[in-house]
Amino acid sequence: MPSFAPVDEQLAYIKKGAAEIIREAELRDRLEKSRQSGKPLRVKAGFDPTAPDLHLGHTVLIRKLKHFQDMGHTVYFVIGDFTGMIGDPTGRSVTRPPLSREQIEQNAETYKAQVFKILDPKKTEVVFNGEWLRALGADGLIKLAAKYTVSQMLEREDFHKRFQEEKPIAVHELLYPLAQAYDSVALEADVELGGTDQKFNLLVGREIQRAYGQPSQIVLTTPLLEGLDGVQKMSKSYGNYIGITEAPLEMYGKMMSISDQLMWRYWELLTDTSMESINSMRQQAESGRINPMQIKKGLAAKIVAGFHPESAAKQAMEDWERQFQRDEAPEHLEQVAIPYGDVAVTHAGEKTAVKLDKLLARAGMADSVTDGLRKIKAKSVRIDGKVHSEPLMTLSIPAEFTLRVGRLMKKISIHNHR
Repeated sequence: MPSFAPVDEQLAYIKKGAAEIIREAELRDRLEKSRQSGKPLRVKAGFDPTAPDLHLGHTVLIRKLKHFQDMGHTVYFVIGDFTGMIGDPTGRSVTRPPLSREQIEQNAETYKAQVFKILDPKKTEVVFNGEWLRALGADGLIKLAAKYTVSQMLEREDFHKRFQEEKPIAVHELLYPLAQAYDSVALEADVELGGTDQKFNLLVGREIQRAYGQPSQIVLTTPLLEGLDGVQKMSKSYGNYIGITEAPLEMYGKMMSISDQLMWRYWELLTDTSMESINSMRQQAESGRINPMQIKKGLAAKIVAGFHPESAAKQAMEDWERQFQRDEAPEHLEQVAIPYGDVAVTHAGEKTAVKLDKLLARAGMADSVTDGLRKIKAKSVRIDGKVHSEPLMTLSIPAEFTLRVGRLMKKISIHNHR
């Protein structure tokens, strides 16, 4: 029989970084019964594999699953291969285009590889909801739909808004919350986790479980993580994200770019560090006993080490300090080889010239040639440590130099052959 930590200890760990628990008294009761019986709670979270790569914003929920796992409970990582083909309508003003089965299967495999950087694969039940939702068949789906009303569904904010604005709501979208709710029935879930934007779907799960004669699951929501700008939620579309497969130095550098205020939010939502320890660090920083920079370095190293080897995190810290505190080139710079013909301007004997704005775009250090020119004019471009503010650069081929734009630095080599 497994032994569980005292309920108060479990609750303190589980509540860290949680936005809302519905209802906390029910969770306490189930934790107490679990401790008495030695039977772990069944905790689930669903993920539709709509994109192949995860960023730190996605890991807030995965880390909360880990917290239940750390406390000895059974964790179900539900991959929505069936619901992904419907498309989650949450936060959508128009119908979300469904994914193909091929896209879903491809993304699902990538998800599994990435989530096990946080979850223990030996203690995680990875399940696909198509297993039970396809088995429902037409009869079962009609019976499921009969347990919820259209008026209840229209209480959902995004559906209500679209209805009021006379924008289309496809019938299959109304099935999404019911399908997600049936996941809880199939797994006999005690707890379901989701972001704050998923609250409606999670509450539908409570009702549907009751309709099938099961106790209602406890709902725990996690906040949407702010991106590097500290304003918008972390998202690839806003460009304010840190991908969990990014290179160590890139991850470390992005973490060091966040504000001191946002740093505490990241400590709370992206680490397993206790709130007691976080509050202690904050008090020391505010009293001047510790420089916030040192605390941020510790956070950046911890985040990098969560997705890369400890040695890579240590190297990233050393390279960042060399680059931004001592203004030296890091030991391990990304190397980019560019054919001269891609950036050439003129030939003049042995001397040659390249278009620097084109070079920046080609090296991935500017979004476009126009963006590259803007960076040059802003004096943000350094070549071997010296500011270069002209759009043309004369050099001998082959050439090798260190190119720096803001915080980004790469080793560039230009050669005559392709």
